Amino acid sequence: MPVEDKVAVQAADKKDKLRIGIVGTGGIAHAHMKAYKDMDDVEIIGGSDLVPGKARAFLDEFGLTDAPDFEDNNKLFALKPDGVSVCTYNTTHHVCAVAAMRSGIHVLCEKPMSVTLDQAVQMARAQKETGKILTIGFQPRYDANMKMVKEIVQSGVLGNVYYVQTGGGRRRGIPGGTFVNKELAGVGCLADIGCYGLDMALNSVGYRKPVTVSAYASDFFGKNPKYFKDDFSVDDFTCALVRFEDGLVLDFRMSWAMHMDTMGDTLFLGTEAGLKVKSPNPHLNWGGAWDGTIGDVYMYTDVVGNQVETKIPLKPAEKSNNFAAKVRAFLDAIKEGGESPIPWQEIIYNQAIIDGIIRSSAAKHEVDVVIPEI
Repeated sequence: MPVEDKVAVQAADKKDKLRIGIVGTGGIAHAHMKAYKDMDDVEIIGGSDLVPGKARAFLDEFGLTDAPDFEDNNKLFALKPDGVSVCTYNTTHHVCAVAAMRSGIHVLCEKPMSVTLDQAVQMARAQKETGKILTIGFQPRYDANMKMVKEIVQSGVLGNVYYVQTGGGRRRGIPGGTFVNKELAGVGCLADIGCYGLDMALNSVGYRKPVTVSAYASDFFGKNPKYFKDDFSVDDFTCALVRFEDGLVLDFRMSWAMHMDTMGDTLFLGTEAGLKVKSPNPHLNWGGAWDGTIGDVYMYTDVVGNQVETKIPLKPAEKSNNFAAKVRAFLDAIKEGGESPIPWQEIIYNQAIIDGIIRSSAAKHEVDVVIPEI
């Protein structure tokens, strides 16, 4: 093929690709980059990070030596990417996402959506103003068995679901680094894996409006050098009772470290039947959190007067991983002009609960949850 034709083919190929940028090039950004690199219709046009040299090293690691690096996100946004992954510290998710959307860019934001409810509201308002996609990174939703649990709960077979217990946790699993720095992470296990537990339960029953939260948090393991030797300024355990506008009650608990194998299975109590979703891999130090798949599933009901326990078969693991599915859904939404795959209209309730837990545990009493008009 003549050189001119090759150039024309390359130009056409490039034109058809989605132009993606990476904002924040720390640990989780690597998972985003690996997923994007496996997509034939994606071109990574650059990365930004406030730490000098970090974005450059990140891009070079993936062989993107010609892609520009920046310490200022606005310079990356000036390249007009179609979309960006926001992989920054929790406390800056809202700043980066809002700036990107107001620059005309679609956003895939890592979980948690933010730290406070006010930050989430800022993001929601920016999305509403701009019409850009804002999807939040809860990849466990793409797991086949997570989908099955939601299908069962929403089928109506349980009757009226009046109580949900969710949580999980790790026997030993404090991640360290920025995760344990309050200035950067905002909160600890609550933001890291707690938001997954909330989404697992509330996505299944259908997100609804929380009205009060009564919570407790502690840091006994993170502050004990026997278990963790670095600086620690967040929670390593939290629990809460959440009441919703329609009468549903949620019993939540999460831990990074504890003298127990699990904080408990997820339970859906309904007027016609109950569903138990066992924690995944509680025998592992880092198992037990709802950040991947699930354990065994059982349904409890009455059949002609007999109390029956039924084990529901799990679906076989899918070949494609959940993280890649999350990224693919974002890309497809951009290409097709679709809705946000995991929209703020749902996750703002997740964030309102996290905000309520933070406030209630600090105040040591129940607090009201008030979500402003978006």
